[in-house]
Amino acid sequence: MLVAALVAVITVWAAPPASAAALTEVTDFGTNPSGLRMHLYVPDRVQSRPPVLLAVHYCTGSGPAMYSGTEFAQLADRYGFIVIYPSATRSGNCFDVSSAQALRRDGGSDPVGLMSMVRYVLQRYNGDASQVFVTGISSGAMMTNVMLANYPDVFAAGAVFAGVPDGCFATADGSGWNSACANGTVLKTPQEWGDIARSADPGYSGPRPRVQLWHGTADDTLRYPNFGEEIDQWTNVHGLSTTPTSTDYPQQNWTRTRYGDKVEAYSLQGAPHNLMASGMALRTIQFFGLDQGDTTTPPGDDSGCSVTYTVNAWNTGLTASITIANTGAAPISGWTLGFSLPAGQTITSGWGAEYQPKSGAVTATNVSYNGAIPVGGSVGIGLQAAHTGTAAAPATFTLNGTTCAAA
Repeated sequence: MLVAALVAVITVWAAPPASAAALTEVTDFGTNPSGLRMHLYVPDRVQSRPPVLLAVHYCTGSGPAMYSGTEFAQLADRYGFIVIYPSATRSGNCFDVSSAQALRRDGGSDPVGLMSMVRYVLQRYNGDASQVFVTGISSGAMMTNVMLANYPDVFAAGAVFAGVPDGCFATADGSGWNSACANGTVLKTPQEWGDIARSADPGYSGPRPRVQLWHGTADDTLRYPNFGEEIDQWTNVHGLSTTPTSTDYPQQNWTRTRYGDKVEAYSLQGAPHNLMASGMALRTIQFFGLDQGDTTTPPGDDSGCSVTYTVNAWNTGLTASITIANTGAAPISGWTLGFSLPAGQTITSGWGAEYQPKSGAVTATNVSYNGAIPVGGSVGIGLQAAHTGTAAAPATFTLNGTTCAAA
């Protein structure tokens, strides 16, 4: 049974963000054929034209559970985007990814209601229509793939946590469960999967959304072969080879493969169906590019930071010791330091942070042990880089989107 199979796929690790902003329910948001409910999180500080993220829950879940059980609202506070948390209302609280109506653009069922929510937020909050994103877990992951296929002109990118390809769960008997797909036995060629996604909006010929995929090798609910089938589908949609253009290992038991700049896939060795853990949401926000946003700061805001960047250089290389100080009036929980390396400098190694990319506009993200910076406190990180002639320091730094003073 669908309810039993997809129950309890998320772990709560933190309370909702400490903020005056609160989750609110919205009614009368537009066409809603399946009676979905809509909850909305608008941070106290948003970008002047805020991006919009649709965050879709798992079976037996709800929008409020997705809000309290994931880090997306905390990241919205940090980067100034708006999050929509829909709730399914059918038995088992699973989203419709099986019916013919759901698997085509404006065909009816849940995707139509979800699109009404997105349009409502774009209009009501002067949202940036070029920065609309979708993510989901399990049933919500399957719906993420459906929304990317049905509305490729709406979504800039999506992130799929333990899902199946668009169209894989289709049934002809009215059932919401497809055992063959769940068990990973629906295997098709990349062309066949690509054709299924393209058939959801057959008249569309424009650019397609970028896709980030996550799957655990020990998933016993939506089994691991679905991960490879998703890669086949979205690489074909983008006209790419299924051979990765790069492979790396961001942390123990993780393998990340990239296919150009359009598809990114994380295989998590030994991870079960309930795979989402702290830090994954930040990687998704970074993949979307939402970590680069500048928020509108209200009068009296007392946030602040300073950065000390000390260089020790030699003929073709350098090391840089970096101190990040919290000079504001509130503690920092999780940070991203942004800066641009001068031309010719390339990071060869680093400590105290994850650095991406290795040259140009760089983002340094905290690691597990140094994400908290108390008021008046600081953290030290550093890097080693090769250079072709200049060992100068970056000109400016931002911390969580706020420009820092140079100490």
